[in-house]
Amino acid sequence: MHKLLLEVRKELFLFVVLLAALISMLFVPPSAAYVNYINYQVIVLLFCLMAVVKGFARINLFSVLCAKLLAKPQGAKNIALLLISLTYFLAMAVTNDVALLVIVPLTLVIFQKTAGRALIWLVVCQTVAANLGSMLTPVGNPQNLYLFTYYQMSLYDFLGVVWPVAAVGYLLSVAPVFFWRNAFNLPIFTTQEQITSYRRLLIYFLLFALCLLAVVNILDYRLCLLPVLLVFALLDSVVLKTVDYRLLATFVCFFIFVGNISSILVINNFLSSILAGRELLMGVACSQLISNVPAAIMLSGFTQAAKPLLLGVNIGGLGTLVASLASLISFRIYSHNYQAQSGEYLMVFTGYNLIVLILLLGFVKLLEFV
Repeated sequence: MHKLLLEVRKELFLFVVLLAALISMLFVPPSAAYVNYINYQVIVLLFCLMAVVKGFARINLFSVLCAKLLAKPQGAKNIALLLISLTYFLAMAVTNDVALLVIVPLTLVIFQKTAGRALIWLVVCQTVAANLGSMLTPVGNPQNLYLFTYYQMSLYDFLGVVWPVAAVGYLLSVAPVFFWRNAFNLPIFTTQEQITSYRRLLIYFLLFALCLLAVVNILDYRLCLLPVLLVFALLDSVVLKTVDYRLLATFVCFFIFVGNISSILVINNFLSSILAGRELLMGVACSQLISNVPAAIMLSGFTQAAKPLLLGVNIGGLGTLVASLASLISFRIYSHNYQAQSGEYLMVFTGYNLIVLILLLGFVKLLEFV
């Protein structure tokens, strides 16, 4: 029992989502429809990307990048700003999920001697940057790609809606850095840091490129899975053992919960009756409960007001931890850090996300009157 309680405490969010999925099954009994609930593209690509990132770490790539980044003397604040900015701009091209999968592990290596709130704030700011940077392009996150194609929006109209909010979002994501006072301790990385296998580095980069092609739907996501499994089974089977399968299980439980809730007729009728003229606020509100991707898919069936819904589900990625699936990824990566303070992280994350959410909503309302 003691071991079980420790496991529940360690994986609290997984158990909460699992419990929510089980409760939802009482209202929507298991059936063949459950198969369609799960977004297999998200699960497969997340697995492949986590494996590739683990592979990069195993050949010392992150340590080498850290050594290069810290080769010249510079302040910790400048490096923090650089990492947040990299997350923001990378998310535009490779999605918020991928940006966090790449940058957060690198951050934990660089600031491995930094404990407490300083490191928490940095990862939280990166998560905010990823969610707001990704809103600037149709391929930056799944809800954008879905709404861009569903409403057949032009790129001009799309950018006209999102760029002012995304620009202010960048300023808000880096703003906390300027209030930190000598909070970071940089480790010493020597020039002796080296890639352990350049052959593996090349192969892993090819796998990473394959994953990115699947992320932007140039390549079928199923074509990534077999190469990733074969490569790591042959070159480094330890990687396959260290992938965070509990995160994948969390996503599966979450998809089941959302699918069941969305299929309840009373909820759908309720949304249909109150959505008209409230697309922005409903997009934000629904995202807090079921995350912004399923919120976008569910609400789009009840309105033709593409622009406020687009803003609502993107801004709605802020707030609760479940509002954006990318936020779950950064939380999981941080919580597996040896000096993680998960409870403190959730407090800082929720507090600052709500502040940014309120400020951006106020900014959008101000734009309506200009």
